[in-house]
Order: sequence, then C-alpha cells, then structure tokens
Amino acid sequence: MKKKLLALLMGTGLVLAACGGGGDDQATGGDTVDAEKIAAQKCSTCHGQNLEGGGAPKISNVGSRYSKEEIENIILNGKGGMPGGIIKGEEASAVAEWLASKK
Repeated sequence: MKKKLLALLMGTGLVLAACGGGGDDQATGGDTVDAEKIAAQKCSTCHGQNLEGGGAPKISNVGSRYSKEEIENIILNGKGGMPGGIIKGEEASAVAEWLASKK
C-alpha cells in the first residue's frame, strides 16, 4: 500500500513539474499588446495600409485631433460609418494609445 501511494505521489509530482515550465516568454513581455500590429490587421482594410485613408478617413495623424480617451471611445462604440467593437478590451486601449501618439 505504501509503495503504491509513494508511486502515485512521485507520478503526480513528475506530471506537475512537467506542466510548470515554459513561462519565460510571458515573463519577458509575452503578454504585451502589439498595438501597431493590431491596427495593421484591423484598421488598414478601411483606413489604408499606412492609415492614410482609403474608404475611411485618414488616421495617420489622428492624435492631433483626438485624445486617447476619445479614440478609445470611437474604437469601442464606432463613429459615422465605422462600427464599434472591432477591437475590444486591452487591445482597444493599446491601439488608442498608439494612435493618440500619431500627431
């Protein structure tokens, strides 16, 4: 009985140890939101590859017209022909901050 219990505990320990690693990427910024990449994926279809405008307004210098909060509100809720919610949560905040720096 003790041998079975010991074997079970050893096996459980090995399984838990094997599942524990691999967190190095996240600790060094793996959770960082790449706002420029998200904007390229989600915004460029309408606003152009360089955000110079296309079927939608030019936003390459949108930070000179709107604050980060205003940009985030537009991203989340939409404005004019732009639907809201294309980008959500932390990503929306990061993209708004990145766009606000474009002056």
